[in-house]
Amino acid sequence: MMKVEAIIRPERLDLVKTALEAKGFVGMTVGEVTGRGEQKGIKLQFRGRTMDVDLLPKIRIELIVKDERVDDLINTITTAARTGRPGDGRIFVIPVVRSVRVRTGEEVM
Repeated sequence: MMKVEAIIRPERLDLVKTALEAKGFVGMTVGEVTGRGEQKGIKLQFRGRTMDVDLLPKIRIELIVKDERVDDLINTITTAARTGRPGDGRIFVIPVVRSVRVRTGEEVM
């Protein structure tokens, strides 16, 4: 099993969720995060002054999937989240060594 973490633009969340559900990926954890990537933030004009904003709002989506579904999951996320502009996000794939269901204590694979 693998844990897939995707950091995406907040405005793309609904598109990504819909695409994931259509492919059968229904269990996920979603949270708001802030961060920056290669663009190192942005400059905003506010009341005639320029402000540097170096930590931008993003959404982190986490899913646990079987190894053979990882490529399909990545393709689904990248297709739905891509705008073609810097700051579209990043996807991380992390091995899951063990998973235990809290309610029953059973090992889940």
